[in-house]
Amino acid sequence: MSTKRNALGRGLSALLENANTDITSKNKTEGESKVVGAIAQIEITAIETNPFQPRTHFEEEALNELAASIKEHGIIQPVTVRKLGYDKYQLISGERRFRASQIAGLKSVPAYIRIANDQAMLEMALVENIQRENLDPIEVAISYKRLIDECTLTQEQLSQKVSKQRSTITNYLRLLKLPVEIQLAIRNGDISMGHARALINIEDTDKQIDLYNQIVADNLSVRDVENLAKGIKTERAAGADKNNDTKPSKISLTFEQKKIVEDLRAVFNTKVNINRESTGKGKIIIPFKSDNDLKRIIDLLDV
Repeated sequence: MSTKRNALGRGLSALLENANTDITSKNKTEGESKVVGAIAQIEITAIETNPFQPRTHFEEEALNELAASIKEHGIIQPVTVRKLGYDKYQLISGERRFRASQIAGLKSVPAYIRIANDQAMLEMALVENIQRENLDPIEVAISYKRLIDECTLTQEQLSQKVSKQRSTITNYLRLLKLPVEIQLAIRNGDISMGHARALINIEDTDKQIDLYNQIVADNLSVRDVENLAKGIKTERAAGADKNNDTKPSKISLTFEQKKIVEDLRAVFNTKVNINRESTGKGKIIIPFKSDNDLKRIIDLLDV
């Protein structure tokens, strides 16, 4: 006796668990069952990547490790594709396996072949992407926003599809309102989701950036940031910060300056930041973890 499964929140496999979406299904006579889930061996050159794939960055080292595993053991989990035309296919999911198979020198890969229109394909790719364990919070937030905007879902419908509380989805979406440099810090792992959620509660963008720089410079805990954020909100409500207008305001970094930050981080192998004021002045912050780390940085500066 088969058990009917609820497809909501179970990822791509459950969303596709329908004979009507399977191009490999074959109608027999009326009333007879359909053949579902057939796997075909498809030439790699006949497959194109998914233009709706939310993830654009794949770690080279992880891909090489997966390629080595595939070389030795083959592909355990088939990729999923849709048929575009005669001997032409497009990935729905499994791009890491597909890329690793190319590195491993495979000529063909095992694949489930499905039918999906562009709208359904986008939804499938985004839901599958969200189910992964190694996404950073900004990637998750972007995927949630795309599902809401491009697939015309409400937050309530989305919460059902990905099996998350609506409040959790709201918290992720709020991350996209943070300044770009803070979003980049979340993606790079410089600050945690907990830090980010505390920063969101500060309405003033300049104060958000100031506190972010303090987190990096002083290695503040989430609790520290929550307390400081509460203090900033209280100060704002009481009108205590009367001298704000006379102080130079902080401004966001330009694209070139953000690139400089990334280059400096690569050189010093630490969380370098630039604090820039509207007057043109500013400072470069290079935090260190110990006396030995400070000596290492000084050596790199060659002073």
